[in-house]
Amino acid sequence: MILCQLRFSHEVRDVMPARLMTITDACEPVICDFGILHIYWLAIDSLDGDLLQDVNHISYNELRSATDNFHSSNKIGRGGFGNVYKVVRKFQMGTLRTGIQVAVKTLSAQSKQGAREFLNEIKTISNVRHPNLVELIGCCVQGANRILVYEYLENNSLDRALLGSRSTNIRLDWGRRSAICLGIARGLAFLHEELVPHIVHRDIKASNILLDKDLNPKIGDFGLAKLFPDNITHISTRIAGTTGYLAPEYALGGQLTMKADVYSFGVLILEIISGRNSTKPSCGGTDKLLLEWAWELHEEGRPLELVDPEMGEFPEEEVIRYIKVAFFCTQSAANRRPLTGQVVDMLSKQIRINDKLLTAPGFFRDSDSASGGPSSMKKSSTNSTSYQMSSVPVTITEVTPR
Repeated sequence: MILCQLRFSHEVRDVMPARLMTITDACEPVICDFGILHIYWLAIDSLDGDLLQDVNHISYNELRSATDNFHSSNKIGRGGFGNVYKVVRKFQMGTLRTGIQVAVKTLSAQSKQGAREFLNEIKTISNVRHPNLVELIGCCVQGANRILVYEYLENNSLDRALLGSRSTNIRLDWGRRSAICLGIARGLAFLHEELVPHIVHRDIKASNILLDKDLNPKIGDFGLAKLFPDNITHISTRIAGTTGYLAPEYALGGQLTMKADVYSFGVLILEIISGRNSTKPSCGGTDKLLLEWAWELHEEGRPLELVDPEMGEFPEEEVIRYIKVAFFCTQSAANRRPLTGQVVDMLSKQIRINDKLLTAPGFFRDSDSASGGPSSMKKSSTNSTSYQMSSVPVTITEVTPR
């Protein structure tokens, strides 16, 4: 097992200054139609017009009217950069059809990184469509207002359904959990292998997976995403993402590849199976992280002790297969992790996982969260310490004879 200790806040966002904008005073909130509105406050002096030419534009007044002028009775929560409101009346969305359900994200004037992410989301996904990706419907760039309008997902985020109050009406049995895993994998495979330039999300986690009325998963929040041209194998970049989900080679060296998303997805599989939070070191009655504890159970021949007791009955062999897929996705060396297309096959087909190829997963932790003491970078002694990059996939599956 590779163990590194690194001090981060749980939300590690890229803090490079916004290239095309400056932040001024706070402005009013923002809105939309019969949906949930993620509201941030932002004023920006300038914006690259080329990024906006292919995006539907919606007026600020239409959005404000749809939320009853951001009345406090419509406020239902607070997002990462601002307040969350519900929409109480329909509105005309420019050239878009009326009466559709949407969600609105507005940016906070106090958030320079939010301003940068506003631009990045438009650049990355304005013309991208896939059943497992949240659709960007339009935006508002008017005066000091910068607002993104998305399709509305009725069941909110996966972390709320999975890790939130047990009083929720959503029951995630194995059929739903496995379908959620597979849907996320298909969305990632589309980003990594079908789009050109490819897209690395950089922040795959439960709170960035939204669920529609039928609990189909959609990947959202592309504010940290990076575009990968076809001839590029990796990018050296500042670290961004969320602790507990960050691949070791990326967290330690800033070397970003698509395998960083694969690692994050592997951790997410374990969260979905266990109903536990990967960012809190409190598994197994100790201060172990979820990945560390899951591997310990695997090594001791007790992998099914990982399963969330709320899941109900489940097919043991299939659950064990998903756990092994999670371990392949979180291998310490990036070149030992599968491609996302391979992950889709491993999750969706009746195949046998060749677990003889499995080595201990790699991870790091925020030492402050575990001990409250000073943070340090530490690597455990193990033979499996290579972080080299490779575009050559490793063979990890075998077809099960019928």
